[in-house]
Formats: sequence, C-alpha cells, structure tokens
Amino acid sequence: MIKNDLFLRALKGETVERPPVWMMRQAGRYLPEFRELRDKYDFFTRCRMPEIAAEITVQPIRIVKPDAAILFSDILVVPQAMNIEVEMKPGVGPWLPNPIRSARDVDNVIVPNIEETLGYVMEAIKVTKQMLDNEVPLIGFAGSPWTIFCYAVQGQGSKSFDLAKAFCFTEPEAAHRLLQKITDTTILYLKEKVKAGVNAVQIFDSWGGMLSPRDYQEFSWKYINQIVDALAEITPVIVFGKGCWFALPEMAQSKASALGVDWTCSGKNARLFTGGEITLQGNFDPSRLMSSPKVIKKMVHEMIDEFGKDKYIVNLGHGILPYIPVDNAKAFIEAVKEYEPKSV
Repeated sequence: MIKNDLFLRALKGETVERPPVWMMRQAGRYLPEFRELRDKYDFFTRCRMPEIAAEITVQPIRIVKPDAAILFSDILVVPQAMNIEVEMKPGVGPWLPNPIRSARDVDNVIVPNIEETLGYVMEAIKVTKQMLDNEVPLIGFAGSPWTIFCYAVQGQGSKSFDLAKAFCFTEPEAAHRLLQKITDTTILYLKEKVKAGVNAVQIFDSWGGMLSPRDYQEFSWKYINQIVDALAEITPVIVFGKGCWFALPEMAQSKASALGVDWTCSGKNARLFTGGEITLQGNFDPSRLMSSPKVIKKMVHEMIDEFGKDKYIVNLGHGILPYIPVDNAKAFIEAVKEYEPKSV
C-alpha cells in the first residue's frame, strides 16, 4: 500500500483533506543535486541508466517533498525506438539530423518491440519503485503523438512548427500514417510502463496549442483519445495540452481521469469548460515561482480556492524553469500542505 495516496484519491475524484501537489519537470535542472549528475553524464545516458534515472526521479521527493514522483526520462525516447535518430545538442535542445519530410521517410519508421528498444525505461521504473518504498505514487509519461510528430518532422524545437504543420496539409495521408505509428507505439510503451509499476500516466501535448481548434481535432486529439481509451482500463490517465483550453469540453467527455490546464486558462473557466465533474490539474505560472515565498503561498491558496480542494491536483501550468530557487519550489509545495479550506 502506498503511504501517501492523496494523488491517487484525487484522480478518482474522492473527497480529500487537501489537494495533492507535484510539479512538472520536478526532477530537473533547478536542483543542484541534478546538476551534479548532469555534469557527469550526457542527457540520453542519464535516461538509459536505470540507477541514475531512478536517483534523479527520487531527488525531489527527498528535497521538496511533493505528493507524487514522475519518472525521469524524455518524450523523445519514443521516436528513438521508432528508428528516428534524436540527439540532444547543448544550447539547441532536441536535434533530429534526418527529419521526416516524405511518405518514403514515413515508411522507414517502425512500431518497435518495446522490451528490446525501451526496456531500460522499465528497469528504471522497477529501481525507482524500490527506492520510493511505497512513499508516494510514481507517474509514467509520454508525449502526445502530435508533439512527437512536431519534432520528427521539424527536426528541432520551434516557435511555430511550420514545417510540421505544412507536412500535415500537403501530405495528409503520410502525416496520418506517421501519427498512427506514433500512437500505436505509445500505447504499447505506456502499457509496459504500467506493467513495470507506474501508478498513473500523463500524456504531454506540449505543442497542441500550435493547431487551430479544427486541426487539433484531426491531428492531435483523435490520437490522444486512442491512447486514453487503451490505457484507461488499467491505470488513471492525465492529459495535459498546453494552450489547448479550447479542447477542454471534448477532453472532459473522454475516459481520462484528469486534465491538465496551463496558466492562460483560469480555474473558473477550466471548471466551466469541463462541466465541473472531472479532476483538473494545474495551473500556476512557472515564472511566478520567482516571486517571494510569501507571495507564492498567497497565490497558491487563492488558486486552490478558485479550483476547489476536491477533484483537483495542484501543479504548475508547464514545467518548472531551471533557474527557480529551490526554496521557492519548496514554498510552492508547502503552501499546498498548509492549505486549510475556508469554513462555509
């Protein structure tokens, strides 16, 4: 039995004494302990060494003490397994030397054997579970098919992902084939993560907001929904679409256990758009963690009041930034633990 099951109870929509809290990218560059390991091992080496990935995962549990851990890995291990070369270039970020630009390129993309290509992730989960010793739940994750597609076609990060969008509109048949291959791989991958021991999964649609509402339905949501349908029977699924507030009504009709919200959508509107029944997660502006701890705590309490303490998971509206002081991250977590509902 997991000792602190607040996160899992909130995912089920149960009444809780306070909402649970964790932070996207909580195992990362804002922690000095993480930076020490970063200086010893390159990025994908850290992902591929189960003991290192597990240590990084557990660091924030020891230091800032959130209510859930999220496995240290990267969404781009999936395209690597699919025969798409991905590098992590210092100062550039993800770099794909041979991006997908034609139907023939799509033919060369495979739906892999997960055990053979991504077995190291499953080993990291098992090591992490041992280190956590049932203290808190462990979250597994994957990028949405559209977000993986963006990197695979664009070849690197982008402010517009214009080449990825252009491929959808000029080669729609090939684009949909690639999106389906990514979807099929992601379903297999997340199912293996559940078997290995994760307690919930999150789908990150980091670039969904690049699409118009109509194109979002065609090129992103219908593929995310396939993943939700395939996983919902075996584990809680959280869907986080950055900039995708317009899709919240449809997302709320899915089998997802919770929906993530970024800071551009208020808690009040998020409840309105989703009908008030599904658990929501979010949505503190990561840059706001540069405010003083006193201001952070005040704003976190106001945020909880707006969302309501039940059917709610406190989080940031995107990943924690690398230059955030650790004390400010702690203040964010502590604010939630100190929260007391207003008496009616």
